[in-house]
Amino acid sequence: MHCTQCGAEAQGKFCGPCGASLVALPCHSCRAELPVGTRYCSECGSPVRLASDAPRTPPESPGPQLLPWALAALLLVALLVVGGSRILSGPQGPGSAPPPGALGPAPNVDLASMSPGEAADRLFNRVAMALQVRDSIEVLNFLPMALDAHELALPLSDVRLFRYSFLQRVATDYQTALRLAQEGLDREPDHLLLLSAAAEAARELGDLATARAYFQHMLDVWATETASGRTDYVEHERLLPILLGEAETFVADG
Repeated sequence: MHCTQCGAEAQGKFCGPCGASLVALPCHSCRAELPVGTRYCSECGSPVRLASDAPRTPPESPGPQLLPWALAALLLVALLVVGGSRILSGPQGPGSAPPPGALGPAPNVDLASMSPGEAADRLFNRVAMALQVRDSIEVLNFLPMALDAHELALPLSDVRLFRYSFLQRVATDYQTALRLAQEGLDREPDHLLLLSAAAEAARELGDLATARAYFQHMLDVWATETASGRTDYVEHERLLPILLGEAETFVADG
């Protein structure tokens, strides 16, 4: 049997390389009928293959399922989780993603009924919370979907560009992460979140001079920007002190 999505030889219920279904299955979360070749439920956004469905690898032989970018993501988020469970996302409200530690299948929300921007926000929160609890399978399941959702939501607001840049860093596409941050800075050159995103992406690319320039500019405008009451900063108030500390440390280290 060959997978209808990637063409790989496969057997069982799921394709090993891409995770698409090889047989018609009901969604784990909302029980909607899913056709062959499905990777994500179009009704609620749940991945067709859950962590419990993934092939098991003997402990003595670490398996290949945890991709290199997922390992990088766990290191990346170690800084961000210090500020608490709401460090990446804004205030919780009706229809918000579940709190960390209660991930499970995706809530029964019809992503198709949302605007592209709302779907992008929902999926970003899903990835961010999975990173916070070090759930690499959840990240593997939802990161591609979150990236696609942001692409469909173009053009993006400044805060969504920051989040899209962050997701690209999780995927270790640092060049795209830098481009996205710079796109927002072309409009808002003093935006603290975008300055941090650009600096971090440049640092990952090994361009320390560019990273230092963005971090220094971030420090130069910090007082004025934080006093502006910009909604983006209010929604990320727990993240800002951590980003400030990163910028100060980097600049001080020369």
